[in-house]
Amino acid sequence: MSPSRPEPQKPTRERILDAAHELMRTLGLSRATTKEIARLAGCSEAALYKHFAGKEDLFVAVLSERLPRLTPLLHRLVLDPGGRTVEQNLTEIARQATLFYAESFPIAASLYAEAKLKSRHDAAMRELGTGPHMPIEGLDSYLRAEQSAGRIAATADTFAAASLLMGACAQRAFAYAPAGAVGAPPPQDVDDFAAALAATLLAGISG
Repeated sequence: MSPSRPEPQKPTRERILDAAHELMRTLGLSRATTKEIARLAGCSEAALYKHFAGKEDLFVAVLSERLPRLTPLLHRLVLDPGGRTVEQNLTEIARQATLFYAESFPIAASLYAEAKLKSRHDAAMRELGTGPHMPIEGLDSYLRAEQSAGRIAATADTFAAASLLMGACAQRAFAYAPAGAVGAPPPQDVDDFAAALAATLLAGISG
């Protein structure tokens, strides 16, 4: 019987992303250094910088490639809402947003402890053309597309509706964070929460 072949090693970029995700999740963004990320990935810092411009660039890649895929869902629905109802689409958006914020909140929370670090991070995000406002704007674009199609009220404030849905999902992550909800009851099931949130929001913006 021939010996089994060892599994091929992942490409360097994938190993770096895996390491960044793990360290940002366990240590927080402020304490996850490029040196530690490179060490965990089994490469040099120089190799890391061949793939990513810096920690902020890595953070954006982790959010888009390792966390629940909220942004691609919003982009897809703007172009083609598909054959589903608005309520079904909003339920899926709420579900993905809830999962996204639950995973990203522990990563980014450490930034708020250091004002200067938060300021540098925000400036880097602006240079990269991204930031925490993007999901709200993405959902606003989707709702405006539905408004143009006549599936929600022409008088609905789509930006306010998008802010309400994303805000509720983000608040759920904050309220029930493992370290921040001492004595709180367990959160509502994600699917039940998403369905209830979508139905409640739609009741206010339906034609």
